[in-house]
Amino acid sequence: MNRMLSCAFAAAIAAGAAHSSFAIDLVESHARALGHDATMAAADQALAAGREKAVQGRALLLPQVQLSAGVTRIAERSSTNLPPAFSELIKSQSSGTAYQAALQAAQPLYDAKASSEKRQLQQQSTLAGVKHHDAEQELIQRVAEAYFNVLLAQETLRVTQAEKAAVTMQRDRAQARFDVGRGKITDVQETQARYDAVLTRELSAQSTFALRQAQYQELTGVAADRLAMLRDGFVPTPPAPDDLVSWQARGEAQNTRVQFKRSELAIAGAEIEKYSLRGRPTLDLVASYTYKGQNGGLSQTVSPDSSRAATIGLQLTVPLYAGGALNSRERESVAKKGQAEQELVAAQRDARLQVQDAFLAVKTGVSRVRSLEQSVRSAQTALEATTLARDVGTRTELDVLDAQQRLYTTQLDLAQARNDYLLGRIRLASAAGELQEGDLHALNAYLVR
Repeated sequence: MNRMLSCAFAAAIAAGAAHSSFAIDLVESHARALGHDATMAAADQALAAGREKAVQGRALLLPQVQLSAGVTRIAERSSTNLPPAFSELIKSQSSGTAYQAALQAAQPLYDAKASSEKRQLQQQSTLAGVKHHDAEQELIQRVAEAYFNVLLAQETLRVTQAEKAAVTMQRDRAQARFDVGRGKITDVQETQARYDAVLTRELSAQSTFALRQAQYQELTGVAADRLAMLRDGFVPTPPAPDDLVSWQARGEAQNTRVQFKRSELAIAGAEIEKYSLRGRPTLDLVASYTYKGQNGGLSQTVSPDSSRAATIGLQLTVPLYAGGALNSRERESVAKKGQAEQELVAAQRDARLQVQDAFLAVKTGVSRVRSLEQSVRSAQTALEATTLARDVGTRTELDVLDAQQRLYTTQLDLAQARNDYLLGRIRLASAAGELQEGDLHALNAYLVR
């Protein structure tokens, strides 16, 4: 039902998008992706299929009822000479149709193997739910990455074009000074070299921006030309709680990959139990009702006119020997359980490392963003001072070009640091197994529409 509501919400957004001039934010991007992404649609179908495993498991211990029926056409000839007294009973020539129907029901009373298979199928159904939750978290992360990568590429292009405009102005100024005999040819050549370099970076930035837009559109189904931008000077905050050990404990318990391996371990344990119990007897309550009849001139010895029979009883089945296959499969399942145990340990290790990597990205991202914001202000001040010194003759055109390049490089570093911080928060929640749509609402506070 939640999935249907989300898709309906996405459809409503899509219907109103054509009449709206508002920017698309993270939450709306996620809603679009829910209704458009094929990977998420496939995960929905996998979940529906996995839920049927639990139904199949319950069916193993429920009554099994079957109906069978048959019709047989019979033509009989006999050359035996019988006494007159038997001539009506056993005819020398007869034909007709015999029919029968049977209804049988069996209720397992004791079947250890079926009980084990039921638990295994229930674990497989649980595993399907874990996989779907992992797909939901992955979609949120993919949406956030696609969204912020577009903003980063857009900011990179903007800064590169601003640098290009500044270098163009410096090149034209150096050329003009050289033309009137007040400049040096080396200044013209240096500014031209800087212009050529920034032009190359602009082409690369345009290509990257187009690619990021295409990736966003493929994921959400809408163009990436109306995305809400980051607020100027947003203040990043450290992780809450600001404790790595606490986050790692949550990751070991809730990380979806850890839950996935934990479910696989439970399935492997049920597999051992299934084969160790396969050799045990089974006891079923069996009841049946049978009806037989005939029409035509058939002899009574071939088929009576009609008969009915009802039975009820217990059926005991004792497996004796299966060629050693059951013991072999049990040994195989024991080995697979050992494999699953080690994979669970590896998944917990990976979860701890993922949490630590994301935690440090957020933790250091706070200081990094603040430091780079100060660096941008300092670089801007240095550029203004260098430009003024050039105008009074104490600095050269090359000094101004260097100061400009430091400013624009620092601006790009700041944009990258903000991007890393925001995605670090998403990855930290994902590594801890807690990523949900509410995290997108929290990051929306950093956007302006």
